[in-house]
Amino acid sequence: MNLNLTTATRYGLNVLAAFGASMALYFGKSIFIPLTIAGLLAAMLWPWANWMHRRVKLPWFLASFSAIGLLVFIVLLVVSLVVVSIPQILNDLPNPNNKADIQRKYTALRNNFTSTPLPFLRLNEVLPEDVDDAKLYQELLKYLGGQQITADLLTLGGNGMHLLAETTLVLFTLLFLLLEGQMLIDKVRNIFGPGLGIQSSVSRAFRDMAESIRSYLVWRTIVNIGLGIVLGVVYHFVGLKQAVLWALLTVILGYIPYLGTIAAGVMPTLDALVSVGPVAGLGVLLFYIAIVTVEGYIIVPWVMGRSMDLNATTVLISCLFWYLVWGTAGLFLAMPLMAAIRAVCANVPGWAAWGELMSSEHTPPPPVDEGSKAVIDLSAAPPPATSEATPANREPKASA
Repeated sequence: MNLNLTTATRYGLNVLAAFGASMALYFGKSIFIPLTIAGLLAAMLWPWANWMHRRVKLPWFLASFSAIGLLVFIVLLVVSLVVVSIPQILNDLPNPNNKADIQRKYTALRNNFTSTPLPFLRLNEVLPEDVDDAKLYQELLKYLGGQQITADLLTLGGNGMHLLAETTLVLFTLLFLLLEGQMLIDKVRNIFGPGLGIQSSVSRAFRDMAESIRSYLVWRTIVNIGLGIVLGVVYHFVGLKQAVLWALLTVILGYIPYLGTIAAGVMPTLDALVSVGPVAGLGVLLFYIAIVTVEGYIIVPWVMGRSMDLNATTVLISCLFWYLVWGTAGLFLAMPLMAAIRAVCANVPGWAAWGELMSSEHTPPPPVDEGSKAVIDLSAAPPPATSEATPANREPKASA
């Protein structure tokens, strides 16, 4: 059936389809988010399971289970470091029911600021000598001694239970994807038809998508761990009490482009400002800006190559879109999803232009065909001037 759709109608239908897909992703995020995370982890852990199956001669089930066991070990290690840091943070907070503890910790805080006099900062107004006159500190005490902190802790505990349930679902889905991944790929490939050309295109799209996701996740993890180690060592020598926690926060938030990098530098700067002094806070901030600049402009383009070949506009728009659709999880998943989408566009006929649109490379305009150029030049040429008739063809004048 030939509908003879106009260009405007086709564009309208495409926009409507994109809007419908966005709504489906938003309302089905409880299903799509765990499935997407499991798919990304499966692409990342597949080489490990394949190596254990081929080299160590483990059955495929045990090889897949070993890959999941490695992932669980890393997650438990990260959670343990966070849990160990929580009592230390609570110990540094003042006890709202102990007047002596309040005054002692406030005095230590004020001494850190007064150790380096800053002419532009009026410490007597911001941090007066008497703790009862410090309005900001009194608001902190009201929060610590009120019911709001209890409600926040209960909310945090509820979110932790929800996260535990989501993690369990992701691990089970990951196990099934590793066990039946090749079979599922073959079945999806058969959906598009039995033709050899279309089968090869689908296989190439799956391979490029998996390689893009794997390259991004593996190298992003390696870079984040290296960045966290360097910053953790510097934080320790500066004298931050939570150096390990802030370094771990950098490793986790490093998966969020731009926004995560900014957020990871706020807490260690505040920690150095409060616990050490203004000079230490400024030094930590400047060092952090320098190290993330080197990481973003030198290390990441060098080690990731084309897996990170996305321009800044595409990255920002994708982060905003996936945050709108999936919230905080969308910020973490935006980059690998865009890498996968770009790999698909490169292998689908007619979609290559969208892949080039997301690329950071400057694409020169296509060369003009010589035949078309000749036609254009001919059509643009001025019409030939009409010459006067030759004497042989000239009409004889009438005789007088």
